[in-house]
Amino acid sequence: MSALPQRPHDPAAEPAVRLETRVSLRPYNSFGLPAIAERLVRVRSEAQLRAVLADPALARWPRKLLGGGSNLVLTRDLDALVLKIEIAGRRLVRRDERLAIVEAGAGENWHGFVAWTMAQGLPGLENLALIPGSVGASPVQNIGAYGVELKDRFDSLDAIDLETGQMRVFGKSDCRFGYRDSVFKHAWAGRLAITRVRFALPQPPVAEVGYLDLQRRIAETGISHPSPQLVFDWICAIRRAKLPDPSVIGNAGSFFKNPVVTPEQCRDIIARDPSVVHYPMPDGSFKLAAGWLIEACGWKGKTVGQAGVYDKQALVLVNRGQAIGGEIVTLAKAIQESVYGRFGIRLEPEPVVW
Repeated sequence: MSALPQRPHDPAAEPAVRLETRVSLRPYNSFGLPAIAERLVRVRSEAQLRAVLADPALARWPRKLLGGGSNLVLTRDLDALVLKIEIAGRRLVRRDERLAIVEAGAGENWHGFVAWTMAQGLPGLENLALIPGSVGASPVQNIGAYGVELKDRFDSLDAIDLETGQMRVFGKSDCRFGYRDSVFKHAWAGRLAITRVRFALPQPPVAEVGYLDLQRRIAETGISHPSPQLVFDWICAIRRAKLPDPSVIGNAGSFFKNPVVTPEQCRDIIARDPSVVHYPMPDGSFKLAAGWLIEACGWKGKTVGQAGVYDKQALVLVNRGQAIGGEIVTLAKAIQESVYGRFGIRLEPEPVVW
């Protein structure tokens, strides 16, 4: 990758570090779960992060990285140093006849960044609209929706090694992206703080409309070649109709990964439940709709304590009001056991449990 243009000086990049104590994390997780961080530092620049790592007074505490809190279940107070990543900034790095490279700080709200790219006339991320969370978390999870995964639009990212303080740059192959997976969940888990992410947007833009819900919109409207902006608008409308707003009903979006099974497993399930929703994968395996499996087991709309299964989408677990993390975990385990008992498939949660 060619050298990036220099960013303008930002006063927020100065390495002043402010330690906060006994901080409620309820506002900083999309489930709205109660927990206290004994120590918290808001990281607004790479320089601040390096200053934290170099501070001997802070070195003795275990560290926890917190982004948008949209993929997190808090089950206890944290006797640790929470590094809340709030690095901002959005810019066009370069553009030619083939690609536009755009960059965002890890602390930027993901949907806000997608909306910004659309407003700048730089589509390509529209299928990923309204996914909750921050830009920095997007490559960790390899987020995906409506036929597009982050890896399809990824260029590179910057991250700081929490052990050495050194900056590392990761290209696509370095990230080892898989289905809702990356190297940041495995070899580098807990060792890196992602600070900035760059995306490669195809030029000229081409709307991706192969997903079933989008094909239905095309059939309903008669618009056979929708613009990227119209796809963005459709996806926002679809998601808002299906999924709860975390600011209204606490949730972490899709709670379980869609399981991938062998052709033999898929045939066995179809023989017992012909209506099972399944999708063929390029390698010959099949992806099953986890939401369908959960609903088939009778969980849609059910509640355990103050934790529940959303009545419009069984893949989403919600906070009915005053849930604690333990209730979310208990409900998730009960669902896993129920699905395994009926289908022989172990659902894998997406969120991290602290």
